[in-house]
Amino acid sequence: MKSPLILLLVSCLFHGNASGTSIAYNGFKCLNATDANDPTPSSIVVQSRFEVIEDVGGGMYRLNLTGGIPRVIDNNPVTCIDSETAIGYAGISEFDGIPKPLDSIAATAFFNGKDLLIVVSSLFTDLSARRNPLSSFNTSLIFTFTNTLILEYSPAESIFRLKKIIRNRGFTHTSGSTNSILPFFETILPSLNETARDQPKILTPNIAIDYLLEK
Repeated sequence: MKSPLILLLVSCLFHGNASGTSIAYNGFKCLNATDANDPTPSSIVVQSRFEVIEDVGGGMYRLNLTGGIPRVIDNNPVTCIDSETAIGYAGISEFDGIPKPLDSIAATAFFNGKDLLIVVSSLFTDLSARRNPLSSFNTSLIFTFTNTLILEYSPAESIFRLKKIIRNRGFTHTSGSTNSILPFFETILPSLNETARDQPKILTPNIAIDYLLEK
């Protein structure tokens, strides 16, 4: 039987009182910050938390993500929390100097009482932009990430269980020289997960990844 508290919290997600409601999963930060195929955890404890910021109606919500999201590999029971690429960088040079890592990032969700769909997009840079001798230059390697989490609410356990993650990584980079016939070379790939122009990955956790509902 669901406790009155859980009934209240789930009800909040439908009736406009959701601000401050969160779901949270505790784990360990990924040892490899950027390799999406390496789920090896470090010894650093981190919490993946989605907090409701705004109820926009029709089952749609604006969220704030802190801590990162689970890094899932098919047929692999090992997992860690990606705190780097899942939240990423931001910055405007004239105001911020170089881009800086973010502590949190916006996400969007849809909840129908059973299934919870969360979409979060981020940008990651290696900060390698350079102007070299002979007027050659290159921008940083910029990766775009979109992670779609599909979770299912379990009233018996009062949790949201992660069922699938749809992950896509894009890429953009520019290099060139003012002395060449072609002033620059630009690469833009909307999908570069393993190879150029491949498909987004649809990943299934091999272990139970449960987000607890909190208020």
